[in-house]
Amino acid sequence: MTSKCQSADVLPQNLTAGTMMWEKNVSKSSQDSTGNNASCGSVSVFFPITMMITGMVGNSLAMLLVSSAYRKKENKRKKSFLLCIGSLALTDLFGQLLTSPIVISVYRADLKWKRVDPSGTLCAFFGVCMTTFGLCPLFLASVMAIERALAITAPHWYSHYMKTSVTKQVLVIIWCLVLIFALLPIAGVGKYTLQWPGTWCFISTGDKDVTGNTFFATTFAALGIFSLLVTLSCNVVTIRGLVTRCKTKSSSTQSSKQWERLTTETVIQLMGIMCVLLTCWSPLLVLMLKMISTHTSSHQCNSAAVSLSAQDLQMDCNFFLTAIRLASLNQILDPWVYLLLREILLRKFCQVASAVSRCSLDTQKETRCHLDVLNKKAAQNDNVHKKSVNVDNSNLNGGQVEQ
Repeated sequence: MTSKCQSADVLPQNLTAGTMMWEKNVSKSSQDSTGNNASCGSVSVFFPITMMITGMVGNSLAMLLVSSAYRKKENKRKKSFLLCIGSLALTDLFGQLLTSPIVISVYRADLKWKRVDPSGTLCAFFGVCMTTFGLCPLFLASVMAIERALAITAPHWYSHYMKTSVTKQVLVIIWCLVLIFALLPIAGVGKYTLQWPGTWCFISTGDKDVTGNTFFATTFAALGIFSLLVTLSCNVVTIRGLVTRCKTKSSSTQSSKQWERLTTETVIQLMGIMCVLLTCWSPLLVLMLKMISTHTSSHQCNSAAVSLSAQDLQMDCNFFLTAIRLASLNQILDPWVYLLLREILLRKFCQVASAVSRCSLDTQKETRCHLDVLNKKAAQNDNVHKKSVNVDNSNLNGGQVEQ
């Protein structure tokens, strides 16, 4: 279905002589493809609408919970973490609100971007939004991972130096730096181009003649990979610190049992965060580096570039579209893996685990009780048998004496 959703608006203007025959074929089939685009748009528009609605619901709910908890908490450590989660939910929410309506409008225009954006200004705005709201969640995830690692490995330093004002300053710095980086193509460094199938704009990975384009695209992918590595490393350090602490507190007291439960919940949550980040972002970042090295871009899908076969290029374009959808899916999953799942599923999981544990213990107790009863009955039967034998022996001895 996706491979049929091709738009003539995505064709690059500087076609080489070797692709003139392809250009003629595209111009001949442009009228026939209009019907396919319309039907394809009516089906595929389900994806951006669904993602926008689910993203708005999840992030709005997370922001409400964070706002309510932030006003109640008096612990500065918890306030700093709540600020990070609230900032992440707000960033993801704005990313959904600013990009999804544009994508839906293009789908409703039969995948004709020029009908929605004749001047091309909206494409640059869309690219800035994609870059800003793509890197910001990654850096915010890294900040929260560093915050957790410091809280576990260096609690005294963390309680003394980590204040709410410092957290706010770090968040503002991240937003400002990422926005400045995203505006570089507007200043002439790099380029945002319309991507296949003509419903979204993003960093161009194939225009090596554009000033600073390779640098800009490579820097984006490198920053994303670096952020993933920082997040994964800090989460591993946190998990190791939690497990070590849990072992040192091994006892049967109520506080140690509570610490063990919290450790289990946190480890499960951190594992979920790492799985979501790797699944959502690794395909896009790795594919970007591959396309940068081969000087190909998603907007070349309808031009049948001579350097690559049309089939290989189409596979890259399909995978690139899937990768960007996975990255957008991260905006939907963030509030769940960071906040909502911890409050709902993790506690249910621990309750089920404890229930299964209690059930197995009860079964063992019942088995032991049943065995004890059987042993008692067997012992009683042995005693009765011994008594009867003793009575018979005494009777026999008495008879012999009488004789």
